[in-house]
Amino acid sequence: MRYFPFVILLLLSSIQPLLAQEDQPLAFRPLFNGKDLSGWVDVNTSDTTWHVEDGVLICGGNPIGVMRTDRQYENFILEVEWKHMEAGGNSGMFIWSEGTPFPEKRLTKAIEVQMLDLEYATIHNRTDDYVHGELFPTMDLTAVPDNPRGPRSKSLEKRCKGKGEWNKYVVVAVDGTVKLSVNGKFVNGLRESGYKKGYICLEAEGAEIHFRNIRIMELPGGLATAEQTAPILE
Repeated sequence: MRYFPFVILLLLSSIQPLLAQEDQPLAFRPLFNGKDLSGWVDVNTSDTTWHVEDGVLICGGNPIGVMRTDRQYENFILEVEWKHMEAGGNSGMFIWSEGTPFPEKRLTKAIEVQMLDLEYATIHNRTDDYVHGELFPTMDLTAVPDNPRGPRSKSLEKRCKGKGEWNKYVVVAVDGTVKLSVNGKFVNGLRESGYKKGYICLEAEGAEIHFRNIRIMELPGGLATAEQTAPILE
């Protein structure tokens, strides 16, 4: 019995860091430090696809593929600014991603947040529905679109600026639901994603695109099961 107080103190000291961590206020932190590619892992592009100049992450667009974060994320608010440098440019960001190419494909299984230049539909002879700000599951992932265009969810307003001008996306991703704000207004969403936890990827898809001010606020974790979590990579 004389050791009981000591044991209690030992247990309290061991859980104190956990308690302090839970009590930390929510805050944004950078995913891109503006200096180099620390925290990012090239998946299937090249040493020359991505580089940093004057605080801007520049993607040359080729070869087609992705670069991923070095760890997975579950619930979060993600901010990113981007601009295309070519008319009709195509790119995007993947969330809750597997972080590896899908078999016989260059891109990854995830929820894609589309980033298209305003002239994409005209140049590539697509319908006017094919615009920036779409949200959709890639490969064989599933999700329910808020504004259906097939499996895709269409942005309700065209709010992006043209090539050479910065756009800002705010992505809120919680428990399989995604909401997207384009330049200051929420205009799209989807729910019931097959994955609720995974990597964040940036996409190279044939056109030069610039990124800056990429930052994330991690929110409390949820109840993502093993089946709803992308495979963890070494």
